Amino acid sequence: MQTPYYLIDKARLLPNMEKIAWLREHSGAKALLALKCFATWSVFDMMSEYMDGTTSSSLFEVKLGREKFPGETHAYSVAWADHEIGEVLANSDKVIFNTVGQLTRFEEPSRGHIRGLRVNPGVSTSDFDLADPARPFSRLGEHDPRDIEPVADLITGFMFHNNCENADFDRFDAMLGSIEQQFGHLIRRMDWISLGGGIHFTGEGYPLDRLADRLKRFADQNQVQVYLEPGEAAITKSTTLEVTVLDTLYNGKNLAIVDSSIEAHMLDLLIYRESAKMEESGDQDWMVCGKSCLAGDIFGEFRFPAALKAGDRLSIQDAAGYTMVKKNWFNGVKMPAIAIRELDGSTRLVRDFTYEDFTAALS
Repeated sequence: MQTPYYLIDKARLLPNMEKIAWLREHSGAKALLALKCFATWSVFDMMSEYMDGTTSSSLFEVKLGREKFPGETHAYSVAWADHEIGEVLANSDKVIFNTVGQLTRFEEPSRGHIRGLRVNPGVSTSDFDLADPARPFSRLGEHDPRDIEPVADLITGFMFHNNCENADFDRFDAMLGSIEQQFGHLIRRMDWISLGGGIHFTGEGYPLDRLADRLKRFADQNQVQVYLEPGEAAITKSTTLEVTVLDTLYNGKNLAIVDSSIEAHMLDLLIYRESAKMEESGDQDWMVCGKSCLAGDIFGEFRFPAALKAGDRLSIQDAAGYTMVKKNWFNGVKMPAIAIRELDGSTRLVRDFTYEDFTAALS
């Protein structure tokens, strides 16, 4: 298969799905796939066997969830436009408003629909303010119980999404306690509570049993249905970006140029100034670089057992979350195809991208 392409391996996706299924069974919580993180619908048939539906960040994601993923479809956006709200309601089971202003603005057309409100508790786990939902002056949700109280009868649930790459159960436990302390009197008036995503509970060594117990206690004590919105947790370590070395040179370091681009194909790494991941061995140090004209188009520095040369194949790890959804046509670099490795080991190409796709994205 010609590179570059994303390879989704169902055998590597399955352990995440099994952990989600276990957590659902032992906690009573429901799990919705966060489409903002991963929206490659060719594996939704498998994922829907282990999850309860999807949650969104836009009208298009709402429609994708309704069309491609069986189960519940939750509709959230930072702000809905007047021309969107009709389609949002027609394609969702629940609609979640970001502010009291949006809730009251669309109160009449959404009457009769299950409605919720995003609440920002002001505490988070992020060390990088770009991704911190609870950063100072955040626009993401209402933060004052006094502003929520007057509209509480218009909704039946809250969404708290304040975790970000949180792999520390004790920290999550403390944050949930803080939420209960601030908003408990309002939570107990609701029927359902979403605790959002960003909880890395499928990671190695995470105390899944403690999380299940904590979620069950929260649900029982407050008499609510709990929802989780795993994104990265659902697909972590399931996908690689397969690339080929096109050229090599030495400029103080060994450099290898591949037929892909971090700017175009792994943009989240560039945004957060993170290195790509690769299985390393050997004592040969090489910087792997993208083929775009951006000087900083660099996947990272890695060790190999032998000097790289044109034609060598490389597998860049963990290339699903916030990656496939962000790919773009920068420099006109060909988008990676999408392939799936089935549980029986066979691999099939599900989508390729052509020059016609490039021109269709422009005008």
